[in-house]
Amino acid sequence: MALAAAATTTRAAAAAAMAAAAVHRQCGGATVTRAQQRVVRCRAAGGSVAAATAPACAPVEAGARRGPARRSAATVAGMWRQVQGCDDWEGLLEPGVHPVLRAEVARYGELVDACYKAFDLDPASRRYLNCKYGRERMLEEVGMPGAGYEITRYVYAAPDVTVPTMEPSTSGRGRWIGYVAVSTDEMTRRLGRRDVLVSFRGTVTPAEWMANLMSSLEPARLDPCDPRPDVKVESGFLSLYTSADKTCRFGGAGSCREQLLREVSRLIDSCAKDRPGEDVSVTLAGHSMGSALALLFAYDLAELGLNRGAPVTVFSFGGPRVGNAAFKARCDELGVKALRVANVHDPITKLPGIFLNEATTGVLRPWRASCYTHVGVELPLDFIKVGDLASVHDLGTYVALLKSGGDKQAAAPRSAPDGGVLAKVMEFVGRQRAGAVAWQDAALQMGGLVQTLGLI
Repeated sequence: MALAAAATTTRAAAAAAMAAAAVHRQCGGATVTRAQQRVVRCRAAGGSVAAATAPACAPVEAGARRGPARRSAATVAGMWRQVQGCDDWEGLLEPGVHPVLRAEVARYGELVDACYKAFDLDPASRRYLNCKYGRERMLEEVGMPGAGYEITRYVYAAPDVTVPTMEPSTSGRGRWIGYVAVSTDEMTRRLGRRDVLVSFRGTVTPAEWMANLMSSLEPARLDPCDPRPDVKVESGFLSLYTSADKTCRFGGAGSCREQLLREVSRLIDSCAKDRPGEDVSVTLAGHSMGSALALLFAYDLAELGLNRGAPVTVFSFGGPRVGNAAFKARCDELGVKALRVANVHDPITKLPGIFLNEATTGVLRPWRASCYTHVGVELPLDFIKVGDLASVHDLGTYVALLKSGGDKQAAAPRSAPDGGVLAKVMEFVGRQRAGAVAWQDAALQMGGLVQTLGLI
């Protein structure tokens, strides 16, 4: 009986330990997923995967969720895990967005906007449809010399689609899509952790527009050791993420996916080796199509365990749906966090699946598991400018509204001397359409129905 009692006590202690360990993974809990425990048998873009456990859950900085005065006294370093979504931003979005969170989200939006400012849309330039600047000075050239990040790699993507009526140079070719960066020592002290950042721009080239409309759901199968055929994503986004362009002069780097997995896993390993014990976060930020790539990469990185236990967070600006209900469930299971900044008037945030989605009820409810489903938590914005409907999806307006604290007048889009980045993009698309079939107009008009029914 003594032995039985001891065994019972041991089992109870083990159960209690397991329960204590099952804290939220993003908060740095000790729970280790299958993807993190295993030794990866497949080499995904370089490097083996070691088992990883996260540090103990950090408490919320005193006063971070209390009254306005205490809220204003909170710092990023003191509540960085909450800013990164460790508890799904509970208490930080209502009754008003926490000032620290608001400032951080706006900051990441500006780091995404840098991609647009640096993107070369001049057909006469030798860097046409690529970045205008070298990575050592890119942030400085776009007006962000004190951004606090060092760019370590540029990222290129090539959708496996062709647009016959468009210029050959814009169809199915690898183009600059964003960058990978790591926080400087000074910024790391401010943030309370070393931040590995990936920033993605949105759709610009006709091939990218076409990829956006390839809306049939396709199994992601990003982990060859565990394909999970039930986890499905939009085929166009998957094509952009996984296709490589051998003809690009920046070629030889592999697909967007391979570039990202290599560089981000290298940076994480480097941080663990050179600065043992230092907290590390992986932040993925993108606008429009870029937010879809950010979410795909977040899922991929966590599924393969290459984040080594570091929290993975996506800040999405005007982003579309990416996958089905199983994709969302798997992201949740892996601890991937996503904060979707969405203008309620922005149609892109309602696609794909404008009719059938996570909100489907009634007789169509049984179809919901097969529908497109948003991942993460929404931070809603509300702005529209009569006579300038394109502004509802403009990243600059998103960021301005965040920085103004919701003041629509202060955040109203202003015309830049050169027409602004959005105007340049629209002018570029217009040039590509000259004398060609107006496929984009038709696509935009039928987009909701096409994306919902998966006709492409």
